[in-house]
Amino acid sequence: MNHRQTSQQHQCIPETSTSHPHDPIPHEPDPASISEYHPASNGSHPSPQSSAHSLVEDSPFSSDSESPQTPQTPQTDPQVDDVLEQTKNAETTVVMPSSPRKRRASTKLIAQGPSDVRRILSSRVGEGGIRLIEKVCCGGGCCFMDALEEDPASETFLPVVIPDNDAFRSLQLKLGPLSLDSHLSNIVDLPSQIVSFISLSKDVQAAPSTVHQHPPTFVTPHPPYEVFSAKVHHARELTKLGAEKRTYHFDLDVTNYPEESGNVDFVVGGAIGVCAPNPEELVTEIFDLLNIPSYVRDKSVVMKTQSGRWPTIWGDEMARELVTTRRELLTWCSDVQSYPPSKQLLRLLAEYAEAPNEKKILLYLSSAQGQAAFCDLRTGPHITLAQLLNAFPSSKPPLPHLLSTLNALMPRFYSLSQDPQVSCTREGVNCRRLIEIAVTVHETPNWRGGPRTGVGSGYLERVAKKALDAEKAGTKPLELDLRVPMFRGLMANPLAREFATDGPMLLIGAGVGVAPFRGFVQRRLKSANCANKVWVLQGVRDSLLDELYSGEWGVHEDTVKKVVQSRRGEGRYVQEEVRHQADLVWFIINALDGRVFVCGSSKGMGEGVEKALVDVAMCKGNLNQEEAEGFWRGKKDGGQYIAETW
Repeated sequence: MNHRQTSQQHQCIPETSTSHPHDPIPHEPDPASISEYHPASNGSHPSPQSSAHSLVEDSPFSSDSESPQTPQTPQTDPQVDDVLEQTKNAETTVVMPSSPRKRRASTKLIAQGPSDVRRILSSRVGEGGIRLIEKVCCGGGCCFMDALEEDPASETFLPVVIPDNDAFRSLQLKLGPLSLDSHLSNIVDLPSQIVSFISLSKDVQAAPSTVHQHPPTFVTPHPPYEVFSAKVHHARELTKLGAEKRTYHFDLDVTNYPEESGNVDFVVGGAIGVCAPNPEELVTEIFDLLNIPSYVRDKSVVMKTQSGRWPTIWGDEMARELVTTRRELLTWCSDVQSYPPSKQLLRLLAEYAEAPNEKKILLYLSSAQGQAAFCDLRTGPHITLAQLLNAFPSSKPPLPHLLSTLNALMPRFYSLSQDPQVSCTREGVNCRRLIEIAVTVHETPNWRGGPRTGVGSGYLERVAKKALDAEKAGTKPLELDLRVPMFRGLMANPLAREFATDGPMLLIGAGVGVAPFRGFVQRRLKSANCANKVWVLQGVRDSLLDELYSGEWGVHEDTVKKVVQSRRGEGRYVQEEVRHQADLVWFIINALDGRVFVCGSSKGMGEGVEKALVDVAMCKGNLNQEEAEGFWRGKKDGGQYIAETW
C-alpha cells in the first residue's frame, strides 16, 4: 500500500495546507482548516487503552452515555487477585486460568499491611505474582517497614519534643507515636569515615588557591587533561522581562583550548561540561553550622582518603593524599544541595546529635519504623544539607566524616547552540575562537521562602549578571576576567553522533532544548543541496517573552521554523503541532537518510512528543499502538529518531 492510499484511508490527522508531503514546509495554519484530532480505531488491530478505561469498564459508576465509543478492553495477563485466589492453599504452585478473563476493576483487598506485601514479594509463586506486584512497587522499600505502635501500658512514655525552628517545620515530617523510649529496629550502620586531615609539613609549599574562580587541579574530568578556564567573552539574557524562566546566552573563548588525543574538535550538537561550584554564601553557612573556625577554613592541609574516586571526578578508585583546603573541598568537590538525603547521612547526623529528641528523630528516619517518613522526606520538597543542619542544630558532625558521606559534585553539561566551526571574533589582527551555549535557570522554593536555583544554572546566572552589570557600568566583561571552568565532553552524544550532512531533518524542541538545533540549521544551510531539507518546530510559552534566538538562525526563519505558543494565540503545545504536521513527520522519517530529532524536558514535552509520534505512525502507517511503538523503536535503533531529553 503506498503512502497516498494510506493517507486517504486515515483521516484522523487530516492533510491540510500546513501538512502535506508534497509541500512539507510548516506554515501558519488557517484556523478554519484545522479539524480536531481524533485517533482512529482499527478493528483488526485494537490499541491498548489507558488503565483508567479498563478500571471503570465494569464499574457501576461508569456510564455508556459518557463514553459511547469506548472499545472493549483487550485481553490481558491474569490479574493479581486472580493469582491470589488460586494460590490461597498453595504456596509454591500457581495454576493459571484456562482462558483469559475479561479485565475488571479489582474488588479484593490483597494486602492489609507491609507484612502481606512482603509475603507476596518474597513467595515464589511461579514468578507470575512477583512480576505483577513489581509493576506497582515504588522501589523505596516502604513495604519492608515496621509500623511504630504506641504502647498504652508503658509508664515511661516520653514524647519527642519537636525542634522549634522553621527548617524542621519545612521538612513536614510525620512522626506518629514516636517517643524517646520507642524501640527502633534495622537502623542503618554508621557510614565509614574514609577522609582524614593532617597538618601540612613546613617543608611543603601549598599552591595558591583559586577557590573562587577555578577548581583545584585534582578535579580532573579525563586525565591527563585538566579543567580549562574559559574566558567569558560576552553574556546576555535571551528571555524578556516577564518570562517564567530566565535563559542566558554565553560566548566562551576557547582559542587556547589544548589539543586532545585523536584531534577531537568541538562539533555541531556537541556539549561541554561545566564544573560549577557551590555558592560561596552556602559554603560559609555550612562552616558556621558546623562550628568550624574561620582561620582554618582556608588553611592548607593534607587530606588522605582510604579508597574511592572522590575528590576527583573520574579515574581509578584508590587511596589518595592531596594538599588542599576545607573550603576547596566544600566548594568544588561535595554536592550539598542536589541529592535527596540518604539514610547514611541521617544516621551520621544522629550519631553526633547532642539533643536527645533530635537524635531520636534522626534514628527513627534511619530505621525500619521510619521508612514511610523517610520516603516522604526524599520525595517531598527539595532538601539541602544546610537545611538539615538548621533543622537539627545540635548535630555537628566532623567535616572529614561528613565529606566521606556526601555525594561528589559532578559537572553539568550544556549543548553548543551554534556551529562551532564558524564562530570567530576579530580583535585587531587576531581571530578569537568562540563557542556558544544557552542556559535556562531552574528555580524552586527553598525552605526560607525564597528561590533556589540549580547548581550549574545558578552559577552561570551569577556569572552572567556580573557581565551584564559591568556592561551597564560601561565596562567590558573581558576586563573583569570572568571565567567558566569547562572541558570538552559528550562530543559523541546522540545529537552530535547522529547529525548528518544530507537527508531531510525535522527538529522538535521546546524551551532551551531548541538551542542545539540552531547549530544544526547553520551547518546544514551551508550546503545548497540541503537548503530545503530542514524544518524546526519550536515550542515556547509566549514568543514575545521567551522565544530563543529569534532572528539569529542565519536564514529567513519563516521558511524553516514554526513557532508554537502555548500561552498566546491558539494556545497549542509543540506535541499538538507534531500531529498537525503528520504528513511532514511521515515524509521525513520514511525518506532516505531522514531524521527526526527531539530535544527538551522529558516531563511534558518529551513524553507528549513521543505519544504524538506514535499517533502519527498509527494513522499514517495503518498500525496499532504496539506496532507504532515498535516502528519508532526501530527508527531509534537505526539512528533516524533521536531523543535527547532530561
